[in-house]
Amino acid sequence: MEQLLASRSVSITELKRSPSTVIEQASSEPIAVLNHNRPAAYLLAHATYQELLDRLRAAELREAIVASRNDPRPAIAADTVFDELDALIDGVEAEQSR
Repeated sequence: MEQLLASRSVSITELKRSPSTVIEQASSEPIAVLNHNRPAAYLLAHATYQELLDRLRAAELREAIVASRNDPRPAIAADTVFDELDALIDGVEAEQSR
């Protein structure tokens, strides 16, 4: 059997029967939604989901920073990158205005 990653669970049938109640319960703790007694989804409060996304983005940023420190290619000055981006943007805007 698959590991259940929540202390509370509901069946899909129960979720269909009273979605507002289940969603209200999910505001205080995650709820596993079961299909044939197997986890099919997890219901989280909006704030909890947003926090998870923020943590994931922060972890991805940390990984990118570590990877960039290990990049053997020579560094490019930020001003050079921004100047090139500005030139590309100007080119796209000029193309769009034609």
